[in-house]
Amino acid sequence: MENCLKKMEIVKMISKDDIRKQIIEAVDSVKTNNPMAGSITNTVTINFVANAQIAVGGSAAMVYLPDEAEFLARAGGAMYINVGALMPIYEESLPRAARNLHENGIPWVLDPVAVGIGQLRTKLLCGFKEYKPTVIRGNASEIIALAGLWNLAGGSQESSARGVDSTDTVVAAKTAAIALARWTGGAVAVSGKEDLVTDGSVAITSHGGSHFFEKITGSGCSLGGVVAVYLTAADPLIAALTATSVYNLAGSRAESMVDSPASFQVAFLDELYKASPGDVADNPFDLEEI
Repeated sequence: MENCLKKMEIVKMISKDDIRKQIIEAVDSVKTNNPMAGSITNTVTINFVANAQIAVGGSAAMVYLPDEAEFLARAGGAMYINVGALMPIYEESLPRAARNLHENGIPWVLDPVAVGIGQLRTKLLCGFKEYKPTVIRGNASEIIALAGLWNLAGGSQESSARGVDSTDTVVAAKTAAIALARWTGGAVAVSGKEDLVTDGSVAITSHGGSHFFEKITGSGCSLGGVVAVYLTAADPLIAALTATSVYNLAGSRAESMVDSPASFQVAFLDELYKASPGDVADNPFDLEEI
């Protein structure tokens, strides 16, 4: 008898237990292996980025020069590119790094700080589209504006930020984040009061954090650097979520101990350092299939 049954593709939805297990593995791997994640990052926040990477168990390497950027892009591990506080030399350094990362299959994180401000920043971010960052991390306005710059769904070049601060909500950036993740084949992390992480097939809302993140310089920049550290040990979705989770956990814990921004920053780095794999995995999150 002819079998008339059609084959059905079965897609297994990742579960929260699966995610927690992978977060534990990522945190444990980083603490055990001390992987290096190089950075070309915002000069305003370079010290905080490096200290956060080290606090979670990684190793930092900060560069500016084109040949050194290219060297790190070929060295393996992962890399972080942040377009904040641009210097003229970045017109050569950033494209060379991104091209080599893409050609060598090295995972990398893009932080499109203040997208839409200035000709050089716009030129660089337009060029990154073809190099498909592994993870994009930004605030809601930056994610919407980048999707607009790349002509993707949910994007708008009319979206604006006040300096590096978002004027849009995380919910408003969801469509753009999904479109960016689907274009790159990686993940997008949107920072806000509640953070969104997506790979285009699931959307995860991570809870916690602190209002003091808005009172210090570099909380978002350093988060991007920490995502790069976890990219050495996990896939894009898990790396982005693990970094977001440890930030929300450490932020909540640090806020409970202090009452001002400067002391918060110190306590926050301490809590990043002290967070165990199980602690990070247990930070609350919601999972949604798209």
